[in-house]
Amino acid sequence: MSFSWARVGAILQKELRDYRRNRFVIYTMSFLPLVFIAAPMVQIFAINVAATSALFDAHIGISLLYMLILPAIIPSVLSAYSVVGEREQGTLEPVLTTPIHPDEFLIGKALAAFLPTLVVAYVIFGIFLGATAAFAHPAVASAVFERDHLLIQLLFTPLVAGWSIWAGIAISTRMSDVRAAQQLTVLASLPPVAIVALMNFNVITPSLGLALGLAGALLLIDGMAWRFVAAMFDRERLVTGTRS
Repeated sequence: MSFSWARVGAILQKELRDYRRNRFVIYTMSFLPLVFIAAPMVQIFAINVAATSALFDAHIGISLLYMLILPAIIPSVLSAYSVVGEREQGTLEPVLTTPIHPDEFLIGKALAAFLPTLVVAYVIFGIFLGATAAFAHPAVASAVFERDHLLIQLLFTPLVAGWSIWAGIAISTRMSDVRAAQQLTVLASLPPVAIVALMNFNVITPSLGLALGLAGALLLIDGMAWRFVAAMFDRERLVTGTRS
């Protein structure tokens, strides 16, 4: 059976419909962005521009780090629900008994978490930049709009989201409880954020070459994670909930 983007689209549409009916997903997609825009804005406006250079950079780093925690947390919650949630609702078996290729199923599930996350993350980052430019101290705004900081945010947002999604789907296929799957996925989503945090705090000196190198490595890891999840895909175990 050949790969079909039409079947991927069908899975994607089904997932987006399910999101609209799930109160927890609606809560996550509406409440978390408010937290992750309010906290960094308070931090930005409270920065003492007369502080030492190290302290000033640390405050900027903390503010920007919030922007990258968001694309780690949102997809981890959505992807962790992707398989075990359907099993709990009894809707997994009808999907898996259709002639759908494992890659179509997985990519459809991944896109359903990836696309909303990307939209929310970039919109929140845009609001953050706009508010910083309009209301923050000029020295603070200048630091936020540094090329390296912008590059890190724009480049790593989709890559961090990709890591969280594949980790979440992998965990979701092995768990029988939604909350346990979501808690484990949140923990699994943190390693890429930790690396970016070191760059934001200037523990690792950010540069164009370093950012592109780390982005390339994370992109490769995301691709390998997809193949790993596809290799462990087992229709019978997913339907019955037993271990293969």
